[in-house]
Amino acid sequence: MEIRVSATRMQLLATRKRLEMAERGHKLLKDKLDELMKHFLELINAEHKLREEVEAALLLVLPAFLEARATMSREAMEGALLVSRAQSKIEAASRNIMNVKVPELTWVIGEAQDVYPYGFYGTSAALDDAVEGLTKIMPKLVELAEVEKSIELLADELEKTRRRVNALEYVVIPNLEETARYIVMKLDEVERGNLTRLMKVKEIVRKKRA
Repeated sequence: MEIRVSATRMQLLATRKRLEMAERGHKLLKDKLDELMKHFLELINAEHKLREEVEAALLLVLPAFLEARATMSREAMEGALLVSRAQSKIEAASRNIMNVKVPELTWVIGEAQDVYPYGFYGTSAALDDAVEGLTKIMPKLVELAEVEKSIELLADELEKTRRRVNALEYVVIPNLEETARYIVMKLDEVERGNLTRLMKVKEIVRKKRA
């Protein structure tokens, strides 16, 4: 690498100061990277557990839907599920994980609401079981969506932080160290040159006096 800096003591002090700041920044980013990875792995474990629970619950609900579909016509089933009586919504907030905003989602269903979106006449008990099962699963589904989005956001931040750590560790810090060594070497050369000239001047003066 070609170094183009003025080999002065002021430049050496400035380079060493930049190097110190780069090393401090590298340590902070490395600590952040480790902490991000810790939270990331915790979310991965939580996602695996939630997914297993949701998939197991859906496997229990699916037979009820299949049974309802077998005992009801397609039009009757679609008509029964077309309009919901229960008022529900997903409330969204956010929280910080290492300065990364991740979502907090909550599924809210109105109090004293009937979760069945149809009258009982003309529908099967299996459809009731299926709807009730899905209603119970919904909080877990929303929580799973929250965790998966958090994983995505943390993964992006992990990649950005890793790139910054690598840039400091393998590019910025080595370049600054090399620049500092170059300046020190040039200053030493100048010092040796000055010392040599001084010794020659002293020798000339000594000969003249003699």
